[in-house]
Amino acid sequence: MMKSAHQLVLAINSGSSSLKVGVFDRETVVWNGLVDGIGKTSGMLRLTDGEGRVIAEKQESAESQSHALSRLLEVGFDRIQHCPVAIGHRIVHGGPELLEHQPITPDVLAKMKAAEHFAPLHMPQALSLIRQTQQMFPDALQIACFDTAFHRNMPEIARRFALPIALHRRGVHRYGFHGLSYESLVRRLGDRLPQRAVFAHLGSGSSLCALHNGISVDTTMGMTPTGGIMMATRSGDLDPGVLLFLLRSEKLSVDDVDNLLNHEAGLAALSGGETDMQRLLAMQKAGDPRADLAVRAYCTSVRKAVGAYAALLGGIDLLAFTGGIGAHSAEIRSMVCKDLEFLDLFVGSDQVLALPAEEELQIARTCLSFI
Repeated sequence: MMKSAHQLVLAINSGSSSLKVGVFDRETVVWNGLVDGIGKTSGMLRLTDGEGRVIAEKQESAESQSHALSRLLEVGFDRIQHCPVAIGHRIVHGGPELLEHQPITPDVLAKMKAAEHFAPLHMPQALSLIRQTQQMFPDALQIACFDTAFHRNMPEIARRFALPIALHRRGVHRYGFHGLSYESLVRRLGDRLPQRAVFAHLGSGSSLCALHNGISVDTTMGMTPTGGIMMATRSGDLDPGVLLFLLRSEKLSVDDVDNLLNHEAGLAALSGGETDMQRLLAMQKAGDPRADLAVRAYCTSVRKAVGAYAALLGGIDLLAFTGGIGAHSAEIRSMVCKDLEFLDLFVGSDQVLALPAEEELQIARTCLSFI
């Protein structure tokens, strides 16, 4: 039986096909874990220590987020002797009523359950992980860390859609996402964060955020994580008439449209099925026209958002790339910044940075603030 320790925090960051877990002693990393390829026949489990050294790596598949968490904890908790005092969960969407990080109570759980339709790709698995960890660690404080919280003070002109007020009151408005990633960048940059900044979180899910004095004033994703720029399998923004055409003329069901927009669109649609950016770049270099279209369309959608935010902010003092693609692909950063030299934005300048996302650490910090 593991003993309780007042400093240990477990941070859980569930994605659409991956699960990241961090164990922290206050803000010091004990270990980080990743299970990738969840729900696929081939997957990978990796644990790294606080210095980034690989301490365990296995090729194995996980059928669900819950299975992935169990496997990570089986491997990782052999290396420590204590139960966590707090467990933080990245929650993509809390709906219109849950807009701040907070302890998970029965009332909060009920409101999260009622908000499942806002993010059907993410919310069911997040709720499942909460129930799982409540059973595993019944004495731990459970904290909901909402991706929407960072954007909760956006001005009304950014939040409102041009729709009747009755729909706005029912929660049909812009929420914004990747908030934990953006929070971590604000914290990391500290006094170096200038007045006018744009953050670009580029990964399988991608979004950009315009910041004024460290506060979100606009962001590309809207009511759901499907909107904004194109992504790995998500369409991003579309002419609303496309949806009407699909429903009326193509006779697609609502579920069919949902599947199309979230699983069959984006890079996958333009490339013929490939979503991994490194493979797409290799295919582009080899002369594959579909890969070339997918990569160029993706970078163009990001560049257009940067240009729009330059107009909104009256200029950009800093462009920070993060996320799996943004932080690790110099080629994508270079293609995005192409033709942005008029804004003094070019790779290698002090105005363009690549920083890894520290969502798990930000979750741990949030948990510590409640202990």
